[in-house]
Amino acid sequence: MLGALLAAAIALLPLVYLVIRATGEGWERVEATLVRDRTLTLALRSLDLALVVTLACLVIGTGFAWLVARTDLPGRRVVQVLLGLPLALPSYVAAFGWIGWRPELAGRTGAIVVLTTISYPYVYLPVLAALRRCDPALDDAARSLGLGPLATFWRVTVPQVRIAAVGGGLLVGLYALSDFGAVATMRHEVLTNVIYASYRGSFDRVPAAVLGCVLAALAIGVVALERLTRRRGGGGAKVGSGAPRPQHQVHLGVLRWPMLLLPAGWLVVALGIPARGMLRWFDEGDSRPDGDRFLEAVGNTLQVGALGALAVVAVAFPLVLLTVRHPGRLSRLATSAAYAGHALPGVVVGLSLVFFGISYARPLYQELPLLLLAYVVLFLSLALGSLHSAIAHIPPVLDDVSRSLGRTAFGTWRAVTARLAAPGVGAAATLVFLTVMKELPATLFLRPTGFDTLATQLWSHTSSFSKAAAAPYAVAIVVLAALPTALLSSVGDGPRSRRVPAPPPEAAS
Repeated sequence: MLGALLAAAIALLPLVYLVIRATGEGWERVEATLVRDRTLTLALRSLDLALVVTLACLVIGTGFAWLVARTDLPGRRVVQVLLGLPLALPSYVAAFGWIGWRPELAGRTGAIVVLTTISYPYVYLPVLAALRRCDPALDDAARSLGLGPLATFWRVTVPQVRIAAVGGGLLVGLYALSDFGAVATMRHEVLTNVIYASYRGSFDRVPAAVLGCVLAALAIGVVALERLTRRRGGGGAKVGSGAPRPQHQVHLGVLRWPMLLLPAGWLVVALGIPARGMLRWFDEGDSRPDGDRFLEAVGNTLQVGALGALAVVAVAFPLVLLTVRHPGRLSRLATSAAYAGHALPGVVVGLSLVFFGISYARPLYQELPLLLLAYVVLFLSLALGSLHSAIAHIPPVLDDVSRSLGRTAFGTWRAVTARLAAPGVGAAATLVFLTVMKELPATLFLRPTGFDTLATQLWSHTSSFSKAAAAPYAVAIVVLAALPTALLSSVGDGPRSRRVPAPPPEAAS
């Protein structure tokens, strides 16, 4: 309970700051900002961007996950890892590559393309893991009852992976709502870059705070919609999973190699175009980074990535445990606040914690703990999905058995819950680790004096148009983030799949 209260308090910090800022000069200013036509236009544009990107990622991520997990695609184990790598790309780096290749993409189309190509792994990875966990016995039962392959897929497989797909889609939608790098580079005016411009270009913070509240309200609405879908989906724990069995594998026949062109072509586009942009940076100018500062930035990035992942998982675990074991109003409030924090721009979270540090925690101002607090606010929701899936599949009866054998509550948590949830904890920590390494706005506001990461150095060089000096930092971010991304993509390999024999004509019908 105390852990959930702590998570709720941390997640609500930026929202409290926004309300204080928005209402500081009276509700009349709030109303004046809300009733502007521009406010409605920006909100609709943000929702439009989030909706289109989410739908595209659901189709692409689910399709690639099925292709890798359930077919005899050539080299599918290599393809499985490569398809997760676009998640390692910071949105601003990818956007620079795309707009450098096709300047006419600037605007809504470019923002959709960039966010889709780097965000679909949020759907692909959990759906891939869910397909690995599916019980082949259910497919066998459906086929024995006369259902064909397509009917079995829609009536048996899709319900088993729907919760994973919807959860991934939620992260995509919130990421699209909160992104600043891609929309700013593509010059697509939505809530995030208008909030940033308002903070940077005016001493009047009221309009920006009001727009931040609107963005948080949109995020909470998206979370409520996802929760409604999850409630209807079921998918809780079951006692005993049976012996591990190989998954059914669809034999592609003559289509094996042509189907390989789908992921290969997609990867050429999603990874090749940003890579081309980064390589061009090396040729733009003669400046090169200082070797010592580069190595220091690498070390700092790894440090904050590891500490941030540890802090986020430590805060998220008790909240998820309360949500799964004892759902109620408190857990719902804390979870909604966590997801709302994920949708807020990093500049808003950074400024809110600057205000908090100066006003109430001055010893922590411009110190590492306050920066880690910002990462908890921003990325708490990233850990919730993996942890929720892991804990929800632990039968509560195991806790009862442990307690009946004389173990304390902590002993039961350590011996049963923590141990069985370890794969989910590892996945959550890895996802947060790679995301922290790419984070820029909050790090700029809250980092200790003289503490530079790869992202802040990249921003410093690109803002001064020293692209040749910025190129090594961009490459280093992608390479370092690619390692945990590859680990995430390779997790969940179950028993090898087996081919499905061709059904008799009467069953296929």
